[in-house]
Amino acid sequence: MAERYLILEDGTVFSGEGFGAPAVTFGEVVFNTAMAGYQEIITNPVYFNQIVVFAQPNVGNLPLHRNIYETITPPIKGVVVRDLAAFNRQGPRQVSLDQYLLQMNIPGVTNIDTRALIHRLNAAGRPLRGSIVPVADDHAFDQLHATVLTNQQVAQVATPKPFPNPDVGQTVVVIDFGLKNGILRELSRRKCNVTVLPFSASAEEILRLDPDGVVLSSGPGNPQNVRSSVLTMIQTVQKRVPLFGIGLGHELFALANGAKIRRLPVEHHGQNHPIKEIITDQIVYASQAEGFLVERDSVDRQALYVTYVDLLDNSVQGLRHRQYPAFSVQFFPDGAPGPDETNALFDEFMEMMKEEHL
Repeated sequence: MAERYLILEDGTVFSGEGFGAPAVTFGEVVFNTAMAGYQEIITNPVYFNQIVVFAQPNVGNLPLHRNIYETITPPIKGVVVRDLAAFNRQGPRQVSLDQYLLQMNIPGVTNIDTRALIHRLNAAGRPLRGSIVPVADDHAFDQLHATVLTNQQVAQVATPKPFPNPDVGQTVVVIDFGLKNGILRELSRRKCNVTVLPFSASAEEILRLDPDGVVLSSGPGNPQNVRSSVLTMIQTVQKRVPLFGIGLGHELFALANGAKIRRLPVEHHGQNHPIKEIITDQIVYASQAEGFLVERDSVDRQALYVTYVDLLDNSVQGLRHRQYPAFSVQFFPDGAPGPDETNALFDEFMEMMKEEHL
């Protein structure tokens, strides 16, 4: 392996060895505390324009499986691990993490002190940009400081055209803000007849399909950078059919109903976050990938009420509309990767659609 470096915009340098593609990359550096599921993480559209650091020290000991990709083209800019596991091929169709990243032209760095790196990211108190480079010289830092990352991440990862995922059950329209396949899998398990529409779809285009329900998908970036017409669409659709927001969809649902959003100083990425359901006092563990949250004091109690909170920081993790059949969660109820303790929310959505037809 050739020597490679991860440099941060604050001047910090971490030296290691390269794997995957021998490319130079730039992105926002975030860390994920998940103990497993690296394939789903690196293919999740929420990580567009980000370099992912794995807190789990040993990564890559299992082959990648073709049936658990969260998107076809991985959105991440780079991967950082403490130890890249030795991989013993058991079959001709098995692909290692190193081979996969090489195929996708994504660089990785191993033999880095990820514990020290994560401490550095936590201490910064704000997201830090970084770059994976072959030489950590002044030129590399100049390039990093001159790089401007797009704030239109949704437009980069969402589908530009509608497409179907047909079945024989309830008709569901999914609005793609950076859709992960886990959402489609859960809907498919419930026989939903799904049509995926671009995030730019108007309320008229959605309702023309006569859906039984609408899902606002998860996705990357700041919800306040998404075009305002999306909020108008949500305000109209929530009055007509059941609506379920996930991740970025949850944040947009909150904005459409008057709440405010703020950025987290340190993003939450992992599958071990304790979440409390307020009405039952039940604690569940859920997978998270969030850089923004809903300000609890901004929630209009006349329109919404809080259904879930994060026990680590008491942040809002779920909302429900008081008047309309509409609700949302910040975490990933589909897991992928992570616990499946909250995937019953999809069953709740199914019941909500059935009740609307009674």
